[in-house]
Amino acid sequence: MDRDNRLHNLKTKQGIRKKLRNEMTRSEYKLWYFLRRSYLGYKFRRQHGIGPYIADFFCPHLRFIIEVDGDVHGHPVQKKKDKVRQTYLEDLDFNIKHYHNDDILNNIEEVVNDIGRTCRYLHGQRAKSPTTPNPSLSKEGKTTTDDSPIN
Repeated sequence: MDRDNRLHNLKTKQGIRKKLRNEMTRSEYKLWYFLRRSYLGYKFRRQHGIGPYIADFFCPHLRFIIEVDGDVHGHPVQKKKDKVRQTYLEDLDFNIKHYHNDDILNNIEEVVNDIGRTCRYLHGQRAKSPTTPNPSLSKEGKTTTDDSPIN
């Protein structure tokens, strides 16, 4: 078993993942409606464990994580925790995008279009370099291309 497989859906987090799937927020449920059944052409999983963290939505093919953030993510203590989490996941070559609850609830079409653009971009990056992992595209400390939809 390779290192990457040992990171996904750890048994110790199984109960938490199940609880989160059963108690999705309104914004998570609304976004899941568009992500499930490969609506965008890619398979997404919800409440997927990666190491000690649980991603709201995850596309394994693209190594793409979507996080749905509420107001709590604006608090200083949570911001520090989020930065540690972001760094951990980016160091494992995952691509992460965050959307605020309000954006999903009030402008779902634009959110879904943005996710679709990001999927197409990541798919193109993967096609250019099929034997190596996708590079992390974070603005913090790592380079991005000007046309990258990852932020």
